[in-house]
This record gives sequence, structure tokens and C-alpha cells, in this order.
Amino acid sequence: MPKKGFVLTISVMLWVAAVGFGLHKLWRYSSNPGVATSAPENWPAGSQISFASNRPTLLMFAHPHCPCSRASIGELALIMTRCKGRLNAYVLFYKPKDFPVEWEKTDLWDSAADIPGVNVLQDEDGGEARRFQASTSGETLLYDEHGSLLFSGGITVSRGHSGDNAGRSAIVSLLTEGTAEERKTVTFGCSIYDPSSACEEEKKLCDK
Repeated sequence: MPKKGFVLTISVMLWVAAVGFGLHKLWRYSSNPGVATSAPENWPAGSQISFASNRPTLLMFAHPHCPCSRASIGELALIMTRCKGRLNAYVLFYKPKDFPVEWEKTDLWDSAADIPGVNVLQDEDGGEARRFQASTSGETLLYDEHGSLLFSGGITVSRGHSGDNAGRSAIVSLLTEGTAEERKTVTFGCSIYDPSSACEEEKKLCDK
């Protein structure tokens, strides 16, 4: 084989190997869930948020700088469209104490606030997230009108990716049919409580 052809063949092989490695790394990362937690079975007495007494209440906890959570916000918009008038919904964005004013007012905040029927709140130092034992951005809880837990977990198929998923299906089924096959799913996202995180690694991968 001529030297030029040999070099070209080796270059193509190395390129294919590099692409394959990158795709494998991306797949492993995107399919890796956050830390699993157990939400309280009953609405915590110390919460500053009151659950609705006439319909279920949904809570989503999010890090305002987690790009992977864009997918979670998008899935919430679908839930609100499918279940209009059937629930109260809140998105609580983590805000470290003493951080700059409006640090949490990112595009994720704006996207959540644009969803009809969704209330967007600041969660200073993650007080409410800790009270509800949420640790991963995008974690979503659904409580009934008596304050009993109906569902906990994530509503995306993987990190930063929208599409049909067990979490969204479970919530919609619970709100429209009163039952669901699954009541708990894993959550895909970064940690809620990292105050210095701009989620750079997540940004590199979730934006692909």
C-alpha cells in the first residue's frame, strides 16, 4: 500500500475510534441517574408551601444552571398541557444564601415561568429541597389533596433528553386515571446543592 494511502487509512481508523469513544462516553453519562433519595410519604409539616386541598400538588426541584434540566422543564410543560386544571404545580430553584441577586433567574427560570399554571419560587439554600429529600435537579414529586405522596422521581428519559418516559406517563396517568403502574423513577440531572457549579461538564454533554 502506498505510504499516502496507509497514512489516510490510519487517520480514518483513529477518527472512527475517537468518535466511538466519545459517543460511548456520552451514552454512559446521559444514562447515569442522579443520587437516589426517598421523598417523605406525607407532606412535611415545616414546609413553607401548602398543598392544595382540592387537587394534587406537583413540586419540581431544580438547579438554575443545570442545562440537563431544560428537558425536565419541557416535560413539565407537556404534563401541564395534558392535565390542565387537574393540579397545582411549583418549580423551586435552588439559590445559595448570600449569592448575587437574581443568580437563579436563568433561562430555565424563564422557561418554567412561561408554563401556564406553574408557580416558580426561589428555594434559599435548598431548604425546601432538603425538607422533601430531593437531591437531583429535575426531581419531581406529586402529592394528593391529603398530602400523601403519589409519585417521586424524574420525568425525562435520560440526561438532557426529552421523549416518552415512565415518569411523565405515571404522573399523567395518576392525574387522569387515578392510578399508574410506576410510582417511582430515577432522576437524570446534576446535584441541586452545588453552589459553585455552572454544570460545565453537564453543559458540554447535554448540549450535544
